[in-house]
Amino acid sequence: MPENTVIGMFVILIPLSIGVAVLRSGLFDIDVIINRTLVYGSLTVTLALLYFGGVTLTQSLLGALTGQDKLPQLAVVASTLVVAAMFNPLRHRTQEFIDRRFYRKKYDAAKTLDEFSARLRDETDLGALSNDILTVVRDTMQPEHVSLWLRETERRRTV
Repeated sequence: MPENTVIGMFVILIPLSIGVAVLRSGLFDIDVIINRTLVYGSLTVTLALLYFGGVTLTQSLLGALTGQDKLPQLAVVASTLVVAAMFNPLRHRTQEFIDRRFYRKKYDAAKTLDEFSARLRDETDLGALSNDILTVVRDTMQPEHVSLWLRETERRRTV
């Protein structure tokens, strides 16, 4: 009887823990699940191919250079280091590709905000900045109405 109780607790706790993890990380939004599945699924396949190709290539190169048939430890270590170094750059590129291909509105909004932040650093004219900020808000969030209120200050700096 105690074995059945432990098994029953695990059967109840596993779905419960998955539900808590989904709610805490915000995965209940289906777009997030699809996006992460696409990114990490394709990243896993790419890194696995890179790893196995690296092991095979490194073993054949080391065999040709040293004359020994197999040096598995060195090939595995070298391929592991290459895959570890490639993880973040490949993840960022894969995320950009997925966003550009499937989530066009999100990609365009992020691109628009990046361009605006670059203009914001260089622009000093308040009129041009206010027009730019209204355009960026209109393009990224697409509200019904946009207005900008600038508070008048009592002290004005003269240049």
